[in-house]
Amino acid sequence: MAEPISVTVITGFLGSGKTTFINHILTGNHGKKIAIIENEFGEVGVDDGLVIETKEEVFEMNNGCICCTVRGDLIRIMHKLLKRKNRFDAILIETTGLADPAPVAQTFFVDDELKDRVRLDAILTVVDAKHILKHLDDTQIEEGAENEAVEQVAFADRILLNKVDLVSEDEKQAVVRRIKSINGAAEIIETVQARADLDQVLGIRAFSLDRILEEEPDFLDPDAEHTHSSDVTSVGIEAEGNLDFSKAQRWLSTLLREKGEDIFRSKGILCFAGSDDKHVFQGVHMLMSFSSSAEGAGRPWAPGETRVNRLVFIGRHLDRAALNDSFRSCLASSAAAA
Repeated sequence: MAEPISVTVITGFLGSGKTTFINHILTGNHGKKIAIIENEFGEVGVDDGLVIETKEEVFEMNNGCICCTVRGDLIRIMHKLLKRKNRFDAILIETTGLADPAPVAQTFFVDDELKDRVRLDAILTVVDAKHILKHLDDTQIEEGAENEAVEQVAFADRILLNKVDLVSEDEKQAVVRRIKSINGAAEIIETVQARADLDQVLGIRAFSLDRILEEEPDFLDPDAEHTHSSDVTSVGIEAEGNLDFSKAQRWLSTLLREKGEDIFRSKGILCFAGSDDKHVFQGVHMLMSFSSSAEGAGRPWAPGETRVNRLVFIGRHLDRAALNDSFRSCLASSAAAA
């Protein structure tokens, strides 16, 4: 029988840098044929436009969280990949920022075909050094719901401590101490822009079922409970037409400054009047950045392609109607909003 295909589960809280890390792997000089399975939390998919164009194959699951409602989809995609004549060297699974990695990992031990033909190589957790402590110590999580940020750190075999350039040495050490208090076994790799030596994260055979069973005796129980906090929701916006750049930038800046504490993650692909480039914005709480296809963030709009703005906001106390109405006021003309 052929050697099992290596599978890496990439997890991490909202905005930690998982997609940036995926892009780092896709541009790496490793010579491997890799399949990517993505899962977004939200009704509007944005990550397909954020992953760079590549010869690798990308599969999306946008209709639910991979750790609960779409695990069946994951199994079907994995079976489909295993039927290919041209074998993949590795499969990467990027979970949503609200996923508990345990049920995802469990999938590879409870399905008979997957158990024989793939090997869970590692659970890799990407951590945002700037914001992780507020999520690890979140006091607003409703009773009975899991703190996914804690679960993601606890189940990690490797931890990418990302965005270390945004914190002081003292702040970084406080984060490291907190991480080690949850998971003292995982190696911590410090990164900027999620750039890590691929030899440290792929093909490392770091996952240990015995270690997990020691900490979670019901790990292999398919009926084990997993409950998300119901007050964390997502609002997706899709709107055709071009945006007025100044209005859109002012709207986003004001929104994140005033509501950023409750907006864990925001991201979008935008169309601006007078530009054929796709423009990408990324937000984590009150921090925001812009990039464009001219800078390598995806490809520009094709001639004749329908220009659709796609945004998603994930957080607490989100007002769907207000977000939609205020965004549409940024369109360059009322006709485009119709």
